[in-house]
Amino acid sequence: MTDTSIYKVIELVGTSTKSWEDAAKSAVEKAAKSLRDLRIAEVTTMDLKIEKNKVVAYRTRLKVSFKYEE
Repeated sequence: MTDTSIYKVIELVGTSTKSWEDAAKSAVEKAAKSLRDLRIAEVTTMDLKIEKNKVVAYRTRLKVSFKYEE
């Protein structure tokens, strides 16, 4: 048997009232509570929630990979 690894990629959306970075961090930290061996997170989209002409939330969409185990 060869030494190969398989990784699964999922998409997450984190939100924060502080920043896009905080939104990404919260998404990864929450995912880490139920997924093992997280490897890479790629930011794919960042957007804002606006209410009454004010920014009220930052949203960061991420693709996160983790080692696939059978």
